[in-house]
Amino acid sequence: MTDRKRSFTRAELESFRDAEVPDLLPRGADQELRLLFVGINPGLWTAATSTHFAHPVNRFYPALLLAGVLERPVDPAAGMTDEDRDYLRERGIGISNLARRATARASELTKDELREGGEALAALVRRTTPAVVAVAGITAYRTAFGRPQAVLGRQPEPFEGAELWVVPNPSGLNAHETVASLAEAYAAPARAAGIIGPA
Repeated sequence: MTDRKRSFTRAELESFRDAEVPDLLPRGADQELRLLFVGINPGLWTAATSTHFAHPVNRFYPALLLAGVLERPVDPAAGMTDEDRDYLRERGIGISNLARRATARASELTKDELREGGEALAALVRRTTPAVVAVAGITAYRTAFGRPQAVLGRQPEPFEGAELWVVPNPSGLNAHETVASLAEAYAAPARAAGIIGPA
């Protein structure tokens, strides 16, 4: 059961270190996975609420709303409701991570963890067959897939049959990005997936 608290002590958050958060994926054959967003790994707040990109200063959901990917606000800070999760599924949106274990910062992950996460993501994409995969974090993507020269945007080669994009990480630590710039970046793969119309 999700804890509906909207704040946690440092000790409470630390108790979730190394925890895993389930992927948000379609529940049945009637739900099509069109766009799979992939974070780097769960933060401690995400682990505490079992909700991806849940930290109050994370710009993921505000950026999706501004981009038109979501048509109503989703406030995940206290933990997403079942209604919220079903809404994302019905929109054709899924969420996963490169690495499974929760940390305070993504920089705590090892290169081996990211590479293993890349292999696990490939298996997930083969199984779930999304039209588009959007990895949020260029540095983690370069490490996970051994592509040190990769740049943001659509990647030149498909990924396990899916169109592949790399987009900026929405973490509050990624200070040079704004909700507006993230919205623009996230709209592109959403258009490619058919979730929103042409610009």
